[in-house]
Amino acid sequence: MRNKKTARQNNLLHFNDTLFQWSLRILGIGVISVLALLIFQLILLSLPTFKAMGWTFFTSHDWDPVKENYGVLSFAYGTVMSSMVALIIACPISIATALFLVEVAPKKIAALIGFLVEMLAAIPSVIYGLWGIFVLAPLLRNTVEPFLAKHLGALPFFQGPPYGIGMLAGGIILAIMITPTITAICKEIFSKIPLQEREAALALGSTRWEMMRIAVLRSSVSGMIGATILGLGRALGETMAVTMVIGNRANISLSLFEPAQTMASVIANEYSEATGDLHLSALAAIGLVLFVISLLTSSLARALVWRIERHPRS
Repeated sequence: MRNKKTARQNNLLHFNDTLFQWSLRILGIGVISVLALLIFQLILLSLPTFKAMGWTFFTSHDWDPVKENYGVLSFAYGTVMSSMVALIIACPISIATALFLVEVAPKKIAALIGFLVEMLAAIPSVIYGLWGIFVLAPLLRNTVEPFLAKHLGALPFFQGPPYGIGMLAGGIILAIMITPTITAICKEIFSKIPLQEREAALALGSTRWEMMRIAVLRSSVSGMIGATILGLGRALGETMAVTMVIGNRANISLSLFEPAQTMASVIANEYSEATGDLHLSALAAIGLVLFVISLLTSSLARALVWRIERHPRS
C-alpha cells in the first residue's frame, strides 16, 4: 500500500511539473506570437506607403499630407536627437544620484531621496508637459538659451533665436522622465557589489572616491549600460510630454533651440485627423520605423553588454 501511495504521489508530482512546464511554454509562445502579429500588422498597414513612396520615404524630410508626400527622415532625426540630449543630461545625474544614495548618504536621507526620485516615475507625462509649457519653456526662452547663445554661440547647437519651445525643451523633459528609471537600476546594481571589494580597495590605500571608482563603478559598467538603454527605450517612445514642448515642426537642424518633431508625436498629432488611406498608412509606417529603431537599440545594447562581460577591462 505504501508503495502504491508513493507511486501515486510521484505521478502527481510529475504531472504537476509537466503541466507547469507546458504552461510556461504556452505563455512564452504567446508573447512571441503577439510580437510577431504586431510586426505583421504594421508591415501590412505600411505597404501602401512603401509602394507609393519607395526609398524616398526614408530619405526625404518632406511631410505634406495635402500633396501626399511623406518622408520620415525629419521625425527620425527629432526622435534620436531628443533622446540623445536626454541621455547626455540624465545619465551623469542618475549615476551620481545612485552612487550618492548607496555610498554616501545616511540611510534615512537615502530612503527619503530615493522615495522622491521614484515618485518622479509616477507623475503622468501630461503633467510634465504642462510644467514644460508654463515653467520650463519661459525659463529657457528668457534665461537659459540667451546665456547659452552668448557663451557657446560659436557651436552650431546653440545658435538661432531663443524660442523656449524646441529640441532643448524636449530633451530636458525626457531627461527628467528617464532619470528615475536609470537611477533605480543603477542603485540596485551598486548595492549588489560585495562589501569585500570595497574593503579590499580601502585596505590597499584607496581614498573613498577611488574605492567607488574602482570597486563600484568599474564593476558595474555593463549594468549601467543596461540601465541607460532602458532609459533610452523610454525616451524613444515617449509621446505626450514631448509633443507639448518640442514645437512639432518637421525640421532638421543642429540647433537645439529650433522646434522639431518626433515619430511618436507626429502619430499622436495626426492619427485622429488622418482621413486618407495613404496618410494612415504613412503613420503606420512611422510606427514601424520607430519599432525597428527601438529593436535595433535594444539589440545593440545587449551585444555591447555581452562584449563587456566577455572581455572586461583590466
